[in-house]
Amino acid sequence: MAFLCRSAALLLNSSRAAPALLSAGRLYSSGAQYEYILVEKRGDKNNVGFIQLNRPKALNALCDGLMKEVGQALDAFEADADVGAVVITGSDRAFAAGADIKEMQNRTFQECYGGNFLAHWNRVSTVRKPVIAAVNGFALGGGCELAMMCDIIYAGEKAQFGQPEILLGTIPGAGGTQRLTRAVGKSLAMEMVLTGDRINAQEAKQSGLVSKIYPVDQLVSEAVKCGEKIAANSKLVSIMAKEAVNAAFELTLAEGNRLEKRLFHATFATDDRKEGMTAFVEKRKANFQDQ
Repeated sequence: MAFLCRSAALLLNSSRAAPALLSAGRLYSSGAQYEYILVEKRGDKNNVGFIQLNRPKALNALCDGLMKEVGQALDAFEADADVGAVVITGSDRAFAAGADIKEMQNRTFQECYGGNFLAHWNRVSTVRKPVIAAVNGFALGGGCELAMMCDIIYAGEKAQFGQPEILLGTIPGAGGTQRLTRAVGKSLAMEMVLTGDRINAQEAKQSGLVSKIYPVDQLVSEAVKCGEKIAANSKLVSIMAKEAVNAAFELTLAEGNRLEKRLFHATFATDDRKEGMTAFVEKRKANFQDQ
């Protein structure tokens, strides 16, 4: 944290620092900015943004305030040129056990529809930098939806995923019916949504929902290592790569291939593409400058 405080001080003293970066520095250096989450930078080069959900008594239930703070932290990391990837995690017991039911219990249709309830939750899925979910324990309802908004999901051995909204007389409202179906297929998604049944980490990996499983005490460090690998590449080109992969869920094959080709051609306008290929030919490690 001392490093983060010094970094914030340098930002505040620099007349050239952009306002967004000044805000990012203050957010990192002061835990008082957040009530429901813990935020810092991790990795040997402090190039991985780290967000930990921190409502332990409520099993990290996703209240409105928590999700707004997650959005603020993501905005700060987006503005930080040193950060190349972000990790979102919870506790060993629960990534997030769901939305805060007490908070939404008495909402009316007019309030939900008129106020576009849960719209700001989607901020996680619109971040341009890669986001990794490190899921230990329960990822249920909104917690499962939050994990699926991320680009990569790593699971602890005891993780459980589910969309149990049907048991509360409602349905998923933050992408559960859409992202889960795209991840695991119609049959399993339909079973989970209609019964409220959960799947464990092994089942989640077999179905394609998560990419890797780790022991509980190694999960976060492995997620950070993945973030460091990503951040070591060109951050500019990583954004292009993420855009291309995400387009596969929205476009036809022909349209997706056209977008991929255009983004591929666009990399030839970057200094990093030239450096990467030159380094390969010269048999040395590339020194990307994110240009």
